[in-house]
Amino acid sequence: MSAHSVLKSLLRTEKGTRDLSRGKYLFAVSPRANKIEIKKAVESVYKVKVRSVNTAVVPGKLKRVRVQIGHTPEWKKAVVTLKQGQKIDLA
Repeated sequence: MSAHSVLKSLLRTEKGTRDLSRGKYLFAVSPRANKIEIKKAVESVYKVKVRSVNTAVVPGKLKRVRVQIGHTPEWKKAVVTLKQGQKIDLA
């Protein structure tokens, strides 16, 4: 997988913003990507050194529009912790 197909987007959430001071960044990633691929992708795209990667699969939610019932898709997120002194420029 290429680095850009592994990383879908950098998540800008309230919880993610709170963890920025500790060097943690949230990413939406490909459901097929493993921790090693995510680490290599972040290091190559953002030119930083990664200390650790934690992943979680977020289950889809049940949604209803009038009578029709459906789901939102499940997706995978990764919490990437950078080494001391490393930073991703968000601007």
